[in-house]
Parts: sequence; C-alpha cells; structure tokens
Amino acid sequence: MMNALESTSTRPYLIRALYDWCTDNGLTPYVAVLVDDSVQVPREYVKNGEIVLNISFDATSSLKLGNEFIEFKARFAGTAREIMVPVSRVIAIYARENGQGMAFPVPVSSAGGEEPAARPSPLSSVPAAGNHAEEDPKVVQLVSPEGSADAPDPSADPPRPPSGPRPALKRIK
Repeated sequence: MMNALESTSTRPYLIRALYDWCTDNGLTPYVAVLVDDSVQVPREYVKNGEIVLNISFDATSSLKLGNEFIEFKARFAGTAREIMVPVSRVIAIYARENGQGMAFPVPVSSAGGEEPAARPSPLSSVPAAGNHAEEDPKVVQLVSPEGSADAPDPSADPPRPPSGPRPALKRIK
C-alpha cells in the first residue's frame, strides 16, 4: 500500500483538469512558470524570474501535458520556439478571461539554495517556500473571478453561476 509521501504529485493531474475545464468552457488557459535553468522558454520574455504562457490550442502546436513536463511549440514575435517546462515549476494555471484557476506552492530549489529571491510574486496567493523547512505549504487558493485577494466571508451567500448564454465551441470544417 502506498502512503501519501510515496504517491505521485497531484500537480500534473490538476493542470490537465484545469486545462480541460478552460477549453471546455471556451476560456484561454494560461500557466505561470517560475523560471530556472531547467525551464526552456525564450528568456527575453521572462520578467522577475517568471513567465506566463498561453497554452491554448490556438497558441500552441504539439502540446503535451505530461506528468513530468509540459512541452509544446509556440510562436514568439513570429519565430517558432520549442517550449519545455517541468511540471514542478508551474506555479499557477488559470483562465485569462476571468482569472479562475489554481495556484500551487512555489517549488523548493533542489540544489539546496534559495529560489531566485524572496521577492513578492505577482501571484501573491501562492505561499512562499523560503527557508522555513518546518512549514509545508499544502493549501492551494483558488483565484476569485473578481480577482480579489480578500478572504471570502464564510457567512456570505455562495456565488451564483454566471447568467447569459453558455459558451460554445464553433466547429470549422
């Protein structure tokens, strides 16, 4: 029997699930990635050690959402580039249109050193994994549609589903 410490990471499964949710609802899936030497992306687009990538069907070619890597080809300023991101470096996946998605704990450096800096991240809902070995951040915070960083009021009414027509895919033959 396998215990929780020996099991595989849930991160790739959650990324695939949220990717499917975005595409099923006509939304554009974006991933935020913490860049280091293991991440193969155009460095000129990296800001503050992070890059946000559009992984929608329209923006990518040969997309593979594997358990270890996210791989695809994409155009940057008209030039085709091979992108390879270790799943462990993905810090969030969300829909561009409404910000709904999931943030993941910031990965701890495998080299034993600190991550690029103890700087505030644009994804401030992601718990920092700095020098605190005793802390094990396992809580994942969902991004609200309003983009509010405030904690929800537990006594408030549950959110209502959006009104209007349901998004639909258009099949082009």
